[in-house]
Amino acid sequence: MIQWLHALADCPGRPIMKNKPFHHRFQFAQQGIWAGLRNEKSIRQQVLAAAVVVAVLIWRRPAPVWWALLIMNCGAVLAGELLNTALEHALDHLSPEIHPAIKIAKDCAAGAVLVLSLTAVATFVAFLVATWPR
Repeated sequence: MIQWLHALADCPGRPIMKNKPFHHRFQFAQQGIWAGLRNEKSIRQQVLAAAVVVAVLIWRRPAPVWWALLIMNCGAVLAGELLNTALEHALDHLSPEIHPAIKIAKDCAAGAVLVLSLTAVATFVAFLVATWPR
């Protein structure tokens, strides 16, 4: 198995993607984020929601723990959206026709984003309840 992987890595014309310098890996990550923003409405909606959360944090000036909880939730939702997008694109490329196993994989990835989003909303509601003036 290892010999096969080495042979695959040494194929002429196949770009080597591993062990690149940090600035190259950072550029790949940026390209992925921009592709997600360009192509996925749900990612743009989540970015808008994150901006609203940050605006409310700036306005309310809560304890640092609320900043950490809410920013981490926003980051988790956005990361989940990007992973869901990556999985959908890869699966659509591998199998353009509808296949039951691919449907399950895509549905599970979408479900994961939903769980992350609901958790983020619940955390935001807890923040509002805990910090709203009485």
